[in-house]
Amino acid sequence: MSNKTKYAPLPPTDITIDFTIGEDAIAKARRGRKKTKKQYFTPDTDAAIKEYLASSNQDERDTIFSRRIHYPFYKLAENLIHTFKFYYTEVDDLEDLKHEVICFLLEKLDYFKPERGTKAFSYFSIVGKNYLILYNNSNYQKKKQKVDPIKADEDEGVLHQLGRDGRKEEIKTFIDYLTEYIDKHMFTMFKKDKDRKVADAINILFKRRENLEIFNKKALYIYIREMTGVDTPVITKVTKILKKQYKKLYTEYAETGYVRV
Repeated sequence: MSNKTKYAPLPPTDITIDFTIGEDAIAKARRGRKKTKKQYFTPDTDAAIKEYLASSNQDERDTIFSRRIHYPFYKLAENLIHTFKFYYTEVDDLEDLKHEVICFLLEKLDYFKPERGTKAFSYFSIVGKNYLILYNNSNYQKKKQKVDPIKADEDEGVLHQLGRDGRKEEIKTFIDYLTEYIDKHMFTMFKKDKDRKVADAINILFKRRENLEIFNKKALYIYIREMTGVDTPVITKVTKILKKQYKKLYTEYAETGYVRV
């Protein structure tokens, strides 16, 4: 991969970046006014990606990338690294890590399918974050082998945080795909009425998950049984099928950023 993507690119000329500095900015902050953040992933970025994918001319692709996609990818890599604290690296300079992420995103460009309705920002955020999670965890394990494990574990909270807040939005998006998939394929997945009744009840719980106050597995089984009037063995059978489908679809989601509904 060429080093042309390594260093910080300039923003596209049609994007206005608000670098608020000086006394006025300090005064605004003191008055409690919120700063307006300018987007780096704009509608033009989406349009540029579509034009890039539609072109078969490599020179044209290079021009589109350098002028309209490189900067959004650079800012996305930068934000992912700092937001989720991906600081276990094999490089001394974070610019080199950003370069690696940009190269990875560039390799994944041809895998993105805008016609499927997935937003480019969502797709590249997910694949970029998954790349950094694997990269970060791999280097964390290498660090533990080279230094005192107690010292290495001082930063273990970073890894735990990745498993919590850093994945909440990702899981939320995936569950939305999952419930839509179950709705569409209900009659294909389940041939019996009572099985479909249970699957539909479970799907409703997924959709209402934010308002659900039941977290105990036994209590959930009772709740589903009350909703459907079926016996526990039927619930268990349907749950196993849905769990298997969940794993299959999540693998697809982790690799592509969307689920083919």
